[in-house]
Amino acid sequence: MEGHESDPSAYLYAYIDLERRPLMSENKEKKESVQVSSEENRGVLNEIEMLDVEENLKKYDSESVLTENKGIMARIVTVVALILSIYQLYLASPWGTVPSAKARAIHLGFVTALIFLNVPIYKRKDGRLINFVPWNLLCAVLALGCNIYLYGRIDPLAASGNVLNQTDFIVCIIIVLLTLLAGRRSLGAIMCALPILFLLYAYFGASLPGILHHRGFGFTRLLKQMVTSSEGIYGIPLGVSCSTIFLFVLFGAFLSETGLSELFTNIAMAIAGDRDGGPAKVSIVASGFLGMINGSAAANVVTTGAFTIPLMKKLGYQNHFAGAVESVASTGGQIMPPVMGAAAFIMAEYLGVSYRTIIIYAIIPAVLYYVALWINVDLEAKRTGLKGYPKDQLPKIMVELKLRGHMLIPVVLLIALLMMNYSASYACFLSIVALVVVSSLKKNTRLDPKSLVKALENGAKQGMSVAIATAVCGMIVGIVNMTGIGLQLANIIIKASGGSLFLTMLLTMIACVILGMGMPTSAAYIVAATVATGAMTSLDVPKAAAHLFVLYYAALSAITPPVALASYAGAGIAGASPNKVGWTAVRIGLLAFVIPFIFVYSPELMMLKGTPITIGWAFVTACVGCYCLGGAMIGYLKTSLKFYERIALLVAAICLIVSGTVTDAVGIVLLAGVLVLERLRMKKSTA
Repeated sequence: MEGHESDPSAYLYAYIDLERRPLMSENKEKKESVQVSSEENRGVLNEIEMLDVEENLKKYDSESVLTENKGIMARIVTVVALILSIYQLYLASPWGTVPSAKARAIHLGFVTALIFLNVPIYKRKDGRLINFVPWNLLCAVLALGCNIYLYGRIDPLAASGNVLNQTDFIVCIIIVLLTLLAGRRSLGAIMCALPILFLLYAYFGASLPGILHHRGFGFTRLLKQMVTSSEGIYGIPLGVSCSTIFLFVLFGAFLSETGLSELFTNIAMAIAGDRDGGPAKVSIVASGFLGMINGSAAANVVTTGAFTIPLMKKLGYQNHFAGAVESVASTGGQIMPPVMGAAAFIMAEYLGVSYRTIIIYAIIPAVLYYVALWINVDLEAKRTGLKGYPKDQLPKIMVELKLRGHMLIPVVLLIALLMMNYSASYACFLSIVALVVVSSLKKNTRLDPKSLVKALENGAKQGMSVAIATAVCGMIVGIVNMTGIGLQLANIIIKASGGSLFLTMLLTMIACVILGMGMPTSAAYIVAATVATGAMTSLDVPKAAAHLFVLYYAALSAITPPVALASYAGAGIAGASPNKVGWTAVRIGLLAFVIPFIFVYSPELMMLKGTPITIGWAFVTACVGCYCLGGAMIGYLKTSLKFYERIALLVAAICLIVSGTVTDAVGIVLLAGVLVLERLRMKKSTA
């Protein structure tokens, strides 16, 4: 079953005795025994699970709803995808010398064409896909043709001062319309409606009242801003997609084809499977690993949740809690270096710093996110008495490393090159080359020509949604820069908060969550960063802290109702109410909602200042603060807590979160007091 070995949802049951835990079978009488060392049995299980994952992806992740092309159409799609992936590898290589503006035009042309060929016009509620092949082909040809035309017109337009002739005018209109249509197909109606709303705002600005009023812009001026300027569709976000993001998605596709995701998941099972609430903690570790190279929270939920959610339910977790844990864990992958849902590369461009610097800024807050989630799940498991799996039924780390451990070499190489200040695109190019070479060392990871084609094709298909999101968001960025609405919103937030940093952060958080609803992390970050960081930076918050603050809440919008894409995906797999899963995810992730406040108040956590000792102390106190807040929320540490003990822990958490020697001391004393009271009560109950 070679074609299924790389699927990250399929490996767990190879380590579980099906005599005791039937594999999703309605017939409880029919059981089999599975041997861990049997590659044949593992392959059969992979095939069974693969079908479940593909079905879940189509059902719960809108970005994964693709047309099932056959015959000549399938070959056309493969050719377009291969050309796009090879073109991107060429750009990243030492021989790729295409000017940035021209490279973006070709990038968008192929991406848009691929979307029209791959993504259906509409998906009905009954699951049927609505398509019209001639229309798809026409749109794909127009997208490619118009962008190739623009490629040839970039230099003449620059020489003429951006004066459009009649053909230019028509081509620009077609590009805008096709970009919006592709955004709607790939990412949903909101990614079409939002830029249209901003365009209407820019056009009718002179007629709007109050703070929304501006001088307004004509149709031709807007068209130039959208297509032929450096601030619209072909602006910084698309440039980052073209130069960097697409390559990292392609790298992830190659990793998946070699089965590295299986290694990640089995290691997660070995690390956490036997602990209290084992499957929930496996979900945390596995989702963190996979989320690092996955650009979509919802896709991460569907992929890892295909096995973690059923296991949590079998262990005794309620349906909605199982779905919520997976949703929060998968969302955390979007802020975990090295990929951070692709937003890190855009952040680096906005801040004008190297990617290595972004990793340094983000690593401690990302670890804190998972520490907070682990604490919450651990306390909940202890409170409800949920145990893990027997150690002898879990995979062995050394066995897994012998099977696929060599595939960690390209990942380590990538991180090393980035930390050595190589450009992200070149580092990724070298890592992909290394991956192909290293994969050949063992038969079970070797990439034959068919696998190489599949990796290149899948990489293009996975990268197209991120690319079109950056193009559509570029339109919003262009309007914000034209109209100055970002400054207006910053003034509104500051005025409403009365200049209070805490209230400003609170209002910014709300704005980011609302703006990010229904969008992938990268798109949510671009929109939120464009309109919401100004208020914080005007109050002397470091620009890097403001951008990371915005990124966190843009990512957390994926678990926040009413439009919580990751939570809804988890609800679908768990068989629970979407809203119940969403609000449970918010409760579980409440500690994560606090972390951005922590690193703004304690910039040592972003390593913006301080010595190794002060940075280490800030991290320790933040972890202890998360422990206190988790205990206050769940009402449990070693045993059930009294109401006044929960209040004391809440105060302790606040003291530890706010940076300062005195507040840290108060927080630690309060925690110690609660632990002593708990200990005395436990002794009394056993006496």
